[in-house]
Amino acid sequence: MNVSAITPPAAAQNAAASQNTSTVSYDNFLKLLMTQMKNQDPTDPMKSTDYMAQLATFSQVEQAVKSNEKLDALLSSFALSQADSVIGRTVSTPDGEVSGKVTSVQITSMGPLATLENGQKIVLGEGIVVS
Repeated sequence: MNVSAITPPAAAQNAAASQNTSTVSYDNFLKLLMTQMKNQDPTDPMKSTDYMAQLATFSQVEQAVKSNEKLDALLSSFALSQADSVIGRTVSTPDGEVSGKVTSVQITSMGPLATLENGQKIVLGEGIVVS
């Protein structure tokens, strides 16, 4: 049976629409699976191996999401430790146009952003000289 052929009850559709998360929780997946079981064609039921395959696939995706979250936390921790090590030190761009003593560092989507004593900001990345 095709999953797209299942029409969940209105309550399930409303519950799914009211959630503002971009990921599906394990509880939501189980609710979807139960709805799929309740609405399957009795003359052509889904095989138990297909259910197990769906559970295994969801479990793998869930583990990948958790691994990504841990990797993000590790990268943030690494960026913070790098940022801490440059406070009070002098940094300059490879061309020497921007240079100064670092007073603070913020972690941004571009990477660590150092604020210098003169108010200039510089992204700490490749080519930046720290002395």
